[in-house]
Amino acid sequence: MIKLLSHLSHIEIATPDVEASVTFYENEFGLRVVAREDGKVYLRSWGDYYTYSLVIAEGPEAALNVMGWRTSSAEALDEAAKRIEAAGVHGEWADRSVGHGKSYTFTGPYGHTMELYWDVEKYQADAEHASVFPDRPEKRSKHAVGPRQLDHVTVAASDVRGFAKWYNEVLGFRIMAYTVLDDHPVTVFSVLTTNEKSHDLGVVLDSSSRPGRINHYAYWVDTREELLQGADVLMENNIPIEYGPSIHGIGEQSFLYLRDPSGMRIEVNTGGYRNYVPDWEPNDWKPSTGSNNLYRNGAMPISMTESFPPDAGRPTATEEGILPGTEEAILNPYAVQGRG
Repeated sequence: MIKLLSHLSHIEIATPDVEASVTFYENEFGLRVVAREDGKVYLRSWGDYYTYSLVIAEGPEAALNVMGWRTSSAEALDEAAKRIEAAGVHGEWADRSVGHGKSYTFTGPYGHTMELYWDVEKYQADAEHASVFPDRPEKRSKHAVGPRQLDHVTVAASDVRGFAKWYNEVLGFRIMAYTVLDDHPVTVFSVLTTNEKSHDLGVVLDSSSRPGRINHYAYWVDTREELLQGADVLMENNIPIEYGPSIHGIGEQSFLYLRDPSGMRIEVNTGGYRNYVPDWEPNDWKPSTGSNNLYRNGAMPISMTESFPPDAGRPTATEEGILPGTEEAILNPYAVQGRG
C-alpha cells in the first residue's frame, strides 16, 4: 500500500463563545488570526507552513468538529477515499475550502470526522511577519508560549484497540504503543502516527456513548526551556495549568496541559524521539512502568478524565490509566460487553 497520509495539518473546534476563545488564543497562547469566513475564525502559529492550523467555530459546547490531514500525494488522496469506502464508510468530496483544494471528508466508525486533502495554499508572510531565515514561514512569535506548530490530537473511543486497528488497516497509521492496566486486562490508551513522530493521533478509552469525543489537542514548542517559561507566564497571568510540567513515558515528550475559555483542553509539548522502524511492533506499557509520567512521581488530576463534548458521569480513561473514583463508570460497561 502506498503511503496515504503525511501529517495532521489542522483541527476545527467548536465553542459557545467564539470571540472569547479567539482572544485567549491570540493574547494568552500566541496564535494569530489570519482569516474569518462564514462565522469561522482561522488561526496560525508562527511555524505553520500552510495558512492556518486551528479553526474556531460556534457550537453549543466544546467539541472537535474536524481533523484535517494532508495526504502524501494527489494519488494518495484518491486511494485513501477508495479504501475508506471499501471499509463501509461513506464520505463526501468538496472542490475546495479555505486554504486547500479538493478534499474528502468522512466520519469514522467511532464518530470522529476527518478531512483529507493534498492541494494546499503555502503560506507567504507579508513584510511585517516575514522571517530573515529562509526556511521559516514567518518570524518567531514574541509571545512566551508562542508554539511553532500543531503536533497531535488525542480522541476518545469505546474500544482503543479496535480504533487503532481500523485506522492502521484502512489509512496506514502506524500503531506505536498501548497502555494496559496493571490490574485489569483493559487497554486504555494508544498512540498512532502517520510519520516518524511518536504520534500525531492518540486515543483514550471512553465510557460515554457520545461519539466523536476529544480529550485534547497539542501544539509544539522547540525546547523544554520554552515550555517551562511558558508555564511561568501562564501562571503569572492567572491561566491555570491543569497538569504538568512533566515528561510522558510513551513518546518521552515534555508536557503541560491547560484549558481554553470553553473548557477545551490543550497540551503544550516538546522533545520526544523519532521512530523510523518500518516494521515496528507496538509495546504494551502499564501505568506502573511510567506510561504517562516517566518519573512515576505524580498523580494525574481527576479533571483529566473529562473529554469533549462533556458527558457528566461518563469519564474517559487517561494516558495514566483509570483514575480512582472512575473505575465503575469505565470498567463495568466493558465487562458487560466483553471488551478489553
